[in-house]
Amino acid sequence: MARIESVWERRRLLRLSAVTAGGVLVSAGGARTAAVAAPAEEVPPTEDLMREHGVLKRILLIYQEAERRLRAGTRLPPEALHDSADIIRTFIEQYHEHLEERFVFPRLRKAGKLVGTVSVLTTQHDKGRILTRRILAGATAQGLADARTRDRVIGAMRSFDRMYSPHEAREDTVVFPTFRDIMPAREFAEMGERFEDEEHRRFGAAGFTGVVDRVAGIEKELGIYDLSRFTPRV
Repeated sequence: MARIESVWERRRLLRLSAVTAGGVLVSAGGARTAAVAAPAEEVPPTEDLMREHGVLKRILLIYQEAERRLRAGTRLPPEALHDSADIIRTFIEQYHEHLEERFVFPRLRKAGKLVGTVSVLTTQHDKGRILTRRILAGATAQGLADARTRDRVIGAMRSFDRMYSPHEAREDTVVFPTFRDIMPAREFAEMGERFEDEEHRRFGAAGFTGVVDRVAGIEKELGIYDLSRFTPRV
């Protein structure tokens, strides 16, 4: 975490310099005036975490489509399933859940808030990683062709979906709002900057947008990108 801290501190100082020192503009009359740069609007850390849940929801839809195809015996590109599980591993488990476990859960425990809920959520993170490893191991052409491995992958996707749908819903509606309530405003804003720095350190300049584009590519490959596909006929 030392690297995250140092990156954030350099960024904070650069922004402070931009706001206090500003630039120099030349007016139409030739007079020089100081131009104070407005600070960039930051995404609050809870909003950051919630939109990352949107990535998780879209992967769950991919898992549902993958299960449907595997049960029906229709074609499922193993790379699409493997890439989806890899996004869960790298973006959700190693990044998103890392932020929750490093910044959010400890503050709630320290404040004596939702301690039991946090304990369950942490256990579910651990269980989810086991299920993801199981999906990654079986998401190969050879694995999906084997009935026993295929059933193991289907079971892991179904368990993952069943656990994470209520998991993320509880975080969005209870955990994150409570966390926001106990955080001092300044610390809350600084945490948003730390989250953003870590996002770009791990995923490059595109950050969150690049991950969303990657998910969209898998959806298009499986024919479930079109939102109207999910509109019921009533």
